[in-house]
Parts: sequence; structure tokens; C-alpha cells
Amino acid sequence: MLRRFFITGTDTDVGKTVASTALVNAFVTQGQRVIGHKPISAGCEQSPEGLVNDDALQLIAQSNVTMPYHLVNPIALREPIAPHIAAAQCHQTITSAELIANYAQLDHIDADVLISEGAGGWCLPINDSELLPEVVSQLDIQVILVVAMRLGCLNHALLTQQAIEQSGCQIAGWIANAPHPQLCMDENLATLTARIDAPLLGIIPNVSNAKAAAQYLDISLLD
Repeated sequence: MLRRFFITGTDTDVGKTVASTALVNAFVTQGQRVIGHKPISAGCEQSPEGLVNDDALQLIAQSNVTMPYHLVNPIALREPIAPHIAAAQCHQTITSAELIANYAQLDHIDADVLISEGAGGWCLPINDSELLPEVVSQLDIQVILVVAMRLGCLNHALLTQQAIEQSGCQIAGWIANAPHPQLCMDENLATLTARIDAPLLGIIPNVSNAKAAAQYLDISLLD
């Protein structure tokens, strides 16, 4: 049975891709067949195969299950802005139905683990009436929260935890992304460890690649 994890963050640009690619690498190293997945991307470049996103390409590079790009990243938008706005600018509408259909397709792939990286923060609008959590809550998927260890992280992390739980989803674990340690780092970690009702999977420092980042994660805590 495919184990599915959805990687969200306390905001945009908090290290979701660093954490997601590290998770893919860690499971691959463990001998698992792993799919790296980016259902929605905004900020794409034109290629011979169409629009492609760097985050999605990084996930593909770490995965050991070969799939066509359109299954890894079914919604690829050119402008690096909120996806529902980027979609509207090119006369598209993102729907929950197409996202759920994409996840259903992945269920038929011969794989053990799916690492699905979200876009932006948790409460991401996908169109004029729906938020991404409304999609995630319909899936049998556990949430991993990435927290950028910087000023304001306590409020951002605890509000995000509250929103995830109110959506009816379960937090399987959280990852502290700390490329540039801040004042009171240990105290902030202690506060979040005490208040987030899920294990701390690791603290990722300033590293150069997914393999290096994976060394700081303990994925056995997800069992």
C-alpha cells in the first residue's frame, strides 16, 4: 500500500523543497520505491516538454520511480505568484477534482512512498471558492509540517498546526529548517517540540543537497 505524505510549510519560501527532496532521498536510501510529487507549481520555465518547475525537477531527480512529468506536476503555471491568480491570468481554473484525479492515478504506480510537496503555506487558495486543505482532507495522506526557524516561527507554526487539525488532517511529524540559526534557537525548538503534537523529524542546517539534508532526518519516527 502506498504511504502518502503531504509536505506543507508555515509560509512560502520556508524550505519545503529542501525538506521534501531530503525525505525522498531518505526513503530511497532505505530501499523504498519513492515518488516525488508537486501537484501545483507557480513559477515555471518553458521547455521542449512544456512548462516545468525547478522544485518538481529536484523531486524527480531524487525519486527512483520514473514517471512522465505531467503526473509529477499536473498543474504547472508560468508566473511565480499565487497559483489561483497565475491560473486566472492564463484563463485556467484549478479544480479539486483534477487534483484528486491525479492522486488517484498515482495510486496505480508501483511505489512504496509518495512525498507530495505543497505550494505556499497551508491555506492556499486553488480557485475562487476552494482551498488546498479541502483537497488534502479528502485524501488518505499524512501531513508533515516544515517550520522555518526564524523570528515569528512560533506563531506561524502553532497557527498552522491549528489550521491543519481543524481541516481534519493528521500531522505525522515536523521538520525544522534552520539554514541560518537565529537568536534563542534552542528555546524556540523546545517551545515547538512541547506544543506540536507530532515528532520532530530533524533539524536541517545550511546544506548543499538533498543527500546531505537527509542525514539530519529520522524517518523511523514516521512508522
